[in-house]
Amino acid sequence: MLIPPPKLTPELVAELDFLAHYDLDTMQEGIKVHKEADSSVIAAVQRLHDKKLVTQTDGGYLTALGREVAEALQATLTILDTK
Repeated sequence: MLIPPPKLTPELVAELDFLAHYDLDTMQEGIKVHKEADSSVIAAVQRLHDKKLVTQTDGGYLTALGREVAEALQATLTILDTK
């Protein structure tokens, strides 16, 4: 029996969008989300932190698991963006 995939909710899309912005060529760069950022971005980053994908509630660095997810996401986006 196949399990249906999760729906692409606006919340999930915001999380994916945030992860897609990480530069995977270096582990030395994080992303800081400022308090003035859109509330949907702030909430997305908090959820990513709760899921242990980023190191700080305001972004920070990718965890080992977060890096794996971001690598898979960016590879998927590259394939899907091919014309």
